[in-house]
Amino acid sequence: MADQKTHSDEEFFKARGFGLKIGFGERPALIVIDMIKAFTNPQAMLGANLDVQIEATKPLLAAARERGIPVFFSTVIYNDADLADAGIWALKQKGVITLKGDTDGGEVDPRLDMRSTDSLLVKKYASCFFGTDLVSRLVSRRIDTLIITGCTTSGCVRATAVDAVQTGLTADGRARCRRRPFGGRARTEPVRSQRQICRCRVARRDFAVFADSRP
Repeated sequence: MADQKTHSDEEFFKARGFGLKIGFGERPALIVIDMIKAFTNPQAMLGANLDVQIEATKPLLAAARERGIPVFFSTVIYNDADLADAGIWALKQKGVITLKGDTDGGEVDPRLDMRSTDSLLVKKYASCFFGTDLVSRLVSRRIDTLIITGCTTSGCVRATAVDAVQTGLTADGRARCRRRPFGGRARTEPVRSQRQICRCRVARRDFAVFADSRP
């Protein structure tokens, strides 16, 4: 039944002109959103088992580093003792306490081997663009395509994809590298609403199309 619904959704949006292929730009960057201990530890308040997503992300990181494509990681860290810098997020769910700066929740999962040559964005809210200097970092490198992975699909990934498109970038979401929202099982299939703003395909497929680009 789920497969039938998924197929019907695809056909529905396709018939109305969504999901057109726009190709890649010339200078891509890879961004790995919030694959941090607070989210990848299934025992944590906001966590889930993301072993599949982590393994699917590793080849993208390897290919990007091999070809000199910029790699960005993002994290969420709150430093105010009263969580004032979390805004109303702190009123919506208790799990923000696992993202305080005096915990290890905001550390990138070590299985992804973040390196000194990678960039780290520290954010407070969903989009990697909101309240950060990501636009300046991309513009200074003349990046025109953002390859998006991470968690969660309908939260931070989607918000980042929307802002990327609104900024004038080509946004490409990697389906098997993403996780669905907090509190549920980790899922690998793409969310249909996101298909309207960026192409969501299996990790590694078509990576060669832009992998030879140089920043």
